[in-house]
Amino acid sequence: MLKPWIGIALFSVLLSGCASLSSNSVAGPSITMPLIPGWFNDQRVYYITTDASPVAAATGKNANFAPRLSDALPPRPKPPELKTVIERIYGFPEGDQPTILPSAPDPIGATSVNRPYSPIWQIYEVRWIDEAARRELTSESALFDAEANGWVSITATDMVVNCAVVADGEGRHLPGSVVNGI
Repeated sequence: MLKPWIGIALFSVLLSGCASLSSNSVAGPSITMPLIPGWFNDQRVYYITTDASPVAAATGKNANFAPRLSDALPPRPKPPELKTVIERIYGFPEGDQPTILPSAPDPIGATSVNRPYSPIWQIYEVRWIDEAARRELTSESALFDAEANGWVSITATDMVVNCAVVADGEGRHLPGSVVNGI
């Protein structure tokens, strides 16, 4: 039969373990990852890329290869009523500007009220067709205007990435994180 004090000691150990899992401090192990700049509704945001699929995308983004991310792709064409976890992210393979995100947490952190935000993104490639119209695009609506004017083409790829928005250009960032250089 267990002595009562053994049960209390065991409960205390378990409780302290849970407390360390939910801690907001940055004491202890840490990792430094590059922040990737992007645009959301004319505002600068920063995200990290941790996982990607297929393997070529993971290699190109220095991320974990996560084969199951491809399972997030909806059937094509996607029925309008089908809600999925996947969101679009618009990349410029020529590297001439940061990506465009159609959603971001607002505010960044656990109190976000932006329901469309998801960190699972299908990459859409944006290429300039009309070089004379080339300029930095800073929102999804500006991108769609450029497409409607025939200035850019937008093409869906089979690449899926896990990219969490962790900071913005105003200095707000994920609680508990330490941000340098923004």
